[in-house]
Amino acid sequence: MATATMSPPQRRLNRREDVLTGFAFVLPQLVGSLLFVIGPLVAVVWYSLHDWNVLANSFTYSGADNYERLASDPGFHDAMRASGIFSAGLVLLNVSLALALAVMLNQRLPGTATFRAFFFSPVVVSLVAWTIVWGFLLQADGGINGFLSQLGVDGPNWLREGPTAMLSVIVVQVFKNVGLNMVLFLAALQGVPKEVREAATMDGASPWRSFWSVTVPLISGTILLVSILTVVGSLQVFAQIAVLTQGGPGTSTTVIVYYLYQQAFQFQEFGYASAVSVVLFVIVAILTFVQWQTRKRWVFHEV
Repeated sequence: MATATMSPPQRRLNRREDVLTGFAFVLPQLVGSLLFVIGPLVAVVWYSLHDWNVLANSFTYSGADNYERLASDPGFHDAMRASGIFSAGLVLLNVSLALALAVMLNQRLPGTATFRAFFFSPVVVSLVAWTIVWGFLLQADGGINGFLSQLGVDGPNWLREGPTAMLSVIVVQVFKNVGLNMVLFLAALQGVPKEVREAATMDGASPWRSFWSVTVPLISGTILLVSILTVVGSLQVFAQIAVLTQGGPGTSTTVIVYYLYQQAFQFQEFGYASAVSVVLFVIVAILTFVQWQTRKRWVFHEV
């Protein structure tokens, strides 16, 4: 009633105060986004159009030369291939293992709390510390080969042979983050109505058919979320490569981010490294967009 009796100038004044109050609340976030997100993105695009060599103290406009160089750079092509292999392996192993573990934990068997803590604990462990420990275990005379020797098996030099080096990095990353995806899947599974599964069983569906035809569609939104997070995270991997393999042997584990690091901080070619980062940003954006657009075909309730 008080608002209805206000004069038009008073209502406009109150509306202006509400707008200013709301703007004051979002201003810190807006300033932070401009300074630390949008600003750096614009700066990187600008740097990618220049030949910037810190050692030579040169910063000259080069247009699209850095991008033309990327198109014919075999090192970048190797990095793209290594990133593709790493991402495919990580997504397949991480998502499938996390879902399998969540299904096991959802059975409410004795000891599930300990089991869940065992797989989730690596998530909160320092990434560098976790990787260093695995580096010692995967050495030629490390703990894993020592265990295999007790079984009469001569283990390979895990981090110094091409196929096993990439496999080792993937497995280390899977065990580092599978606990987080496991918890997300477990929350989704516990949200599936028990009555729906019971109805499927009463209709004659086997446990396997009930899982694929009832449970999976109902948790498909979580599967989409986990897939997007895992794909984006797999394309940003750096610390594991830097600590375990340094991109070797050869370039077999030189993923895009590590290649970017080499160009910027080893070869001091910041303009070229900026072009690599722009291409990486575009790749991540395209993959995320494609995954999001395909949700209407397989995510339950999406239209």
